[in-house]
Amino acid sequence: MAVYPDPSAFDSLVDLLDDAAERWPADHPILSLRTDAGLVDRWSAAELRRRSRLAAWRLHEHGLRAGDRLLTWSPSTPRLPAVYWAAMVLGVVIVPLDLRMAPAVLQRIAERARTPWLALGTGGQDAPDPAAAGLGHLATLPLDDLTADPDERFPADWEARLDALPRPSRETLVEVIYTSGTTSAPKGVMLTHGTLLATLDVCRRILPPRPHRAVSLLPLSHLFEQGPVLYYGTMIGAELVYVRSRNPRVIFEALEELRVTTMVVTPQLLEIFWTGIMREVERQGKAALVARMRRVARHLPYGARRLIFRSLHRKLGGELRLFAVAGAYLPPEIQHAWEEIGVVVQQGYGATECGPAASNSEADHPSGIVGRTIPPVRLRLDPADAEILIAGPTVSPGYWEDPEATAAAFDPEGWYRTGDIGRIDEKGRLLLVGRKKNIIVLPNGLNVYPEDIENVLADHGLGQAVVLETSPGRIEAIVLPPGTMPVVAPGRGGQEARDAEAEARVRAEIDAIVRAANATLGVHQRIDSWRLWPETDFPRTHTLKIRRDDVRAWAAADVPLAVREEHGRPGA
Repeated sequence: MAVYPDPSAFDSLVDLLDDAAERWPADHPILSLRTDAGLVDRWSAAELRRRSRLAAWRLHEHGLRAGDRLLTWSPSTPRLPAVYWAAMVLGVVIVPLDLRMAPAVLQRIAERARTPWLALGTGGQDAPDPAAAGLGHLATLPLDDLTADPDERFPADWEARLDALPRPSRETLVEVIYTSGTTSAPKGVMLTHGTLLATLDVCRRILPPRPHRAVSLLPLSHLFEQGPVLYYGTMIGAELVYVRSRNPRVIFEALEELRVTTMVVTPQLLEIFWTGIMREVERQGKAALVARMRRVARHLPYGARRLIFRSLHRKLGGELRLFAVAGAYLPPEIQHAWEEIGVVVQQGYGATECGPAASNSEADHPSGIVGRTIPPVRLRLDPADAEILIAGPTVSPGYWEDPEATAAAFDPEGWYRTGDIGRIDEKGRLLLVGRKKNIIVLPNGLNVYPEDIENVLADHGLGQAVVLETSPGRIEAIVLPPGTMPVVAPGRGGQEARDAEAEARVRAEIDAIVRAANATLGVHQRIDSWRLWPETDFPRTHTLKIRRDDVRAWAAADVPLAVREEHGRPGA
């Protein structure tokens, strides 16, 4: 039986990798890359450590020193974590950029980071282009070059000279993650070795260590992928495959080849997965059969459910048992669908500023609830407005070179103000209500949470919607057609072409959904009108969250399509 380490025993993530390199066998790959041509870069923990040290020496030779910043910009690949650890060896601060970020955002982050260095992923259609993004003035360091085998320029004592450098401590800054760049002053969350190791301590309570195997679909620029997947996975010897493709066939082939057991995803990705499966079921003419099987399976133990749907599970590798989900609202019907075929969906809640703050468990995973606080994290609700406050060792020390934003979000006692509104149920579990900044205060003084209305629309079949107050007391929904999924790959296409008859059907379907939703909403929550977003997807962050400010700006200059009943709101 494997013996798993305790993250509280490490002084840094460098210690964690050193331990993993000694603990896990050299023939046991922990990181691999799946391309259209197959698996490449199958690295053990020892090989990951070796590559990271090669990259550390090359960064050192380029002149990077402790406290310097290094921008990183690349699709997910084992070479990117190697460069992360290389920077940690030197005490260099990582500033990850995301492939979905707009050029203006990238430029603002680069300016605030005050560094000339960019570690860049190259090769393939998804490789970023610094010149096109206005970053052509930076000195680019290709990941392939940084992590390559040593050449004649390496001195004989290069490893000894690396070992002579001061080792990082729990107080050493690891990275600055920018969670928002849509304004002129993006905020960079500072994460130290101590905060990240505390995050891993929480992760092992949420996802108990065992031989996890996972396919990575989230960006490595985000803590949700780094913490529970990369760093925790490395610590426990999990097998992780990065997929350098957005072709569903390649993704499902990777799941099957790895015999994946666990996936860490956002609700949007979980829904995309399910939609892909159901489209194949419909193509085979088996939709009615699967619906009947699900009705039977929901009353059975999970093992029996998996047996009933064994042919479907074979396409997923045969051993997928757990989805860990966070980042947005999870429609209950999507959770129920996966659980009816025998895969547990375990919701959690957290933020880059505070790490994982609450979670359900594999044994207790009700829908609509994000679970209990996980020690040593502390959680309470502000008595004034029920804002969720988080404290503990996972909380960031603040925002990079931004004392005003830090003072506004972190109080002197160490509590982080999340901006989320929540409530605690009778069993001590956290439920999310909405974002504080999105609250609509009606002229009559009543509060409306747009997320509540959006969730009801999703439950009725309209999964992509943004609810806004466009004038005092007027609630409108900006929507995408029913069945639309977020565009996962960077960039967006233009408006999908539809003939007049198809357009009329879509509008009639949206009308019906909005009316049905209004019938279940409170009088003060009901939607006055809706508008169809003019592109195939909303503008999104790198974690697929909709950029509300962009949608709000567009809505301010258009004419809505009314659905109000002739004599007032439906159901009034």
